[in-house]
Amino acid sequence: MNKLSRFFRHVLTTRVTAQKAFPPQALHDIQAAIASGEKLHRAEIRLIIEPALPITDMLQGAHSRARARELFTLYRVWDTEDNCGVLVYINLADHKVEIIADRASGRALQPNDWKEICRRMTEGFSHGEYGPSVLAALDLLNRLLQQHFPGQGDNLNELSDRPLIV
Repeated sequence: MNKLSRFFRHVLTTRVTAQKAFPPQALHDIQAAIASGEKLHRAEIRLIIEPALPITDMLQGAHSRARARELFTLYRVWDTEDNCGVLVYINLADHKVEIIADRASGRALQPNDWKEICRRMTEGFSHGEYGPSVLAALDLLNRLLQQHFPGQGDNLNELSDRPLIV
């Protein structure tokens, strides 16, 4: 990947880009999908959309995976009762989806499960279908988490269900 083209992609991909890809109705639908899914399982899902890496990070050679790990820590996705927090991170400039899972959820799902969840999003993104692709991926994620962490009645909501554009 050409460093100069990557630099310009990150400079030109703004919050407005993210808002066009994920308008209010899409964000509302995503929040509802996370909330309804979390009624079925004990895991916690946090979805963060970032138009581009911070320029200083990008200039230092940072990549989406490292940024996702940083946000996983910053937003305390790791700090759930059953150690089953899941961060779904979308970086629009790099066209990347990263999933960082806490210990229990990371061990429960197979590597191919995580890849399929990411594939559902990135495939739709390539056609400009951001909201529907995220919803399809969340549906799969919720079903897989339900198999491994079935709900036990009144599940405590430990992380915000609202998708976050940073």
